[in-house]
Amino acid sequence: MEIILKEDVIGLGYKHDIVNVKPGYGRNYLIPQGKGVIASESAKKQLAEELKQKAKKLEKIKADAEALAAKLEGVALTIVAKVSSNGTIYGSVNNVQIADELSKLGFDIDRKLISIKDVKTVGEHKALIRLHKEVSVVIPVTVVADGPVEAPVEAPAAPVVDEVAEEAQDEAEVLEALDEAPLQEA
Repeated sequence: MEIILKEDVIGLGYKHDIVNVKPGYGRNYLIPQGKGVIASESAKKQLAEELKQKAKKLEKIKADAEALAAKLEGVALTIVAKVSSNGTIYGSVNNVQIADELSKLGFDIDRKLISIKDVKTVGEHKALIRLHKEVSVVIPVTVVADGPVEAPVEAPAAPVVDEVAEEAQDEAEVLEALDEAPLQEA
C-alpha cells in the first residue's frame, strides 16, 4: 500500500515521501493519526504541485540544517555517569542525555533526531543526529566515570572448613566434624 507521509515518521520516511507499507499499518495507524494519506493519482498530482510551490522553503530548511551541521562538526561531548567497579554504567547513556548536553552548549536539538545504541560502558561512542533527510552529523561522545572506580570486594575465605579438613584423616571424620560444628546464622 502506497502512502504519502504528511509528517516525518522516524524509521519510515520524511514529510512528502511516498512509502510502501503494509495495509494494516497504513489503515490502522498512519491514516487515522493524520501522518499519511493514500497515494492515489490525484493525491500524487496535488503533492507535486505543492512541492513546486514549497521548493524555496524546502531549500531554506535544508540550508539551515547544513549550517547547523557545520556548527556541530567540531563538537565532542563528555558525559559523566555513575559506574560500577567493573566499568559498567548503572543504567545507560541515551539520546535524552545527549540532547541535554547539547542544550548546555547552546544547540536546541530534539531528542527524537538523535540515534545512539544503548551505551552501557565507559569509553568512546558515536551519536548520529539527523537534521534533515539529506543532512546528518556524527558526534563523538565520551562517557567517563563519576569519581574513582573502586576495586571489587572479595568475600573472606572460610578458614573453619580448611581447619576441619586438615584435622580429619578420612571422609568419615570430616563428616563427623562438620556435624558437630555449630551452625552460623545468616
